[in-house]
Amino acid sequence: MKFLIYSSLLCPYCDAAKGLLKKLKLDYIEILIDNDPMVKKQMIKLSNRKTVPQIFFGNIHIGGYDDLEKLNRNGEIFNLINEKK
Repeated sequence: MKFLIYSSLLCPYCDAAKGLLKKLKLDYIEILIDNDPMVKKQMIKLSNRKTVPQIFFGNIHIGGYDDLEKLNRNGEIFNLINEKK
């Protein structure tokens, strides 16, 4: 299972989230919301948030970069992954 990141090309927090996942050697799929109002609407519907990045693991909404970084800092990111196996 891969992470899913709704992101924007001009977003430093999106870059930080992708960088953290790469550093941890975790796969992700990126969906850009730039220039596609329907994709942005889909992201808002799924997350109830309007900002990027919005990060999901399976059907679990992790949140933004700060939420992802907190999961990593607390050592919970791999627990989440192992629960879904």
